Amino acid sequence: MKDQEEFYKKLKLQLADTSLWPTAYLYKFIVPTDTAKIAQIETIFDNLGSVISTKQSKNGKYTSVSINVRMKNPDHVILKYKEVADKVEGVISL
Repeated sequence: MKDQEEFYKKLKLQLADTSLWPTAYLYKFIVPTDTAKIAQIETIFDNLGSVISTKQSKNGKYTSVSINVRMKNPDHVILKYKEVADKVEGVISL
């Protein structure tokens, strides 16, 4: 848990330093191929005007989910990462 908090702190600093906010942000997640898990991620980003694309791995075991969405600030970016991690079992955030 402590490692995760460190990751989010570093990410927030990087985002604050490298972008003018609000800005478009690209999230990438990998989940076991399961329509329910993919739908959970899509629901989290619903009503934000996001562009979502999915691509299955070669063997079909995993699906990558890319979400391009305009975010207000680094805190909002991190809140969405945390929400996905809390709600979607087995998700990997890239």
